[in-house]
Amino acid sequence: MSKIRMKDHVVVLSGKDKGRRGAIVKVLDDDTVVVEGVNMVKKHQKPRNSAAGPQPGGIVEREAPLPVSKVAIWNPASKKGDRVGYKRLADGRKVRVFKSNGEQIDA
Repeated sequence: MSKIRMKDHVVVLSGKDKGRRGAIVKVLDDDTVVVEGVNMVKKHQKPRNSAAGPQPGGIVEREAPLPVSKVAIWNPASKKGDRVGYKRLADGRKVRVFKSNGEQIDA
């Protein structure tokens, strides 16, 4: 069970996008995450003709991966980034909780 998952809302803790919020688009194997609208980079792309359809060339903007240590999950109750812990429920399920107030993240 991962502390940060896809579709979690996170806040960036450091770097050029510090304080920006967004949803996790992709979690990569090497402890990096792609956050929607954060850490935008310009990529020079060649035009391609493929079976899926022609892809135009040019300079496109896309999100680059961030280390997972540079993001914190957004706690709507405290309006801040928060750390994540785990707790076992009475029925034996393991759920994620916010460290600051113990509130359950998973439904």
